[in-house]
Amino acid sequence: MPQVAFARDELMRILDLYGRMVAAGLWRDYAMDFGRDAACFSAFRRTAERPSARIEKCPALRTRQGMWALYGEAGQVLKRGHDLAGVLVPLERKLLKVVDD
Repeated sequence: MPQVAFARDELMRILDLYGRMVAAGLWRDYAMDFGRDAACFSAFRRTAERPSARIEKCPALRTRQGMWALYGEAGQVLKRGHDLAGVLVPLERKLLKVVDD
């Protein structure tokens, strides 16, 4: 049985976000898990705790609510969708800062 994996462009987008989150001091470590049903990228604040964010690709849900899902620290679904960019929006918002004139 084949396993689910991230495509090169998907992984590049996720790792680009990961690099920016590390630079902002929000994340320190990550883990990837590839199974028969789903591929998962987990990002951690510290190594020995639950992931602060989990990005999951589940192709079986492609025709339903979308194969991409973003989970929060407590395991709650933060966003689901058909495209990776839309699902990453809540994480991208954390990087925005207000600049005073």
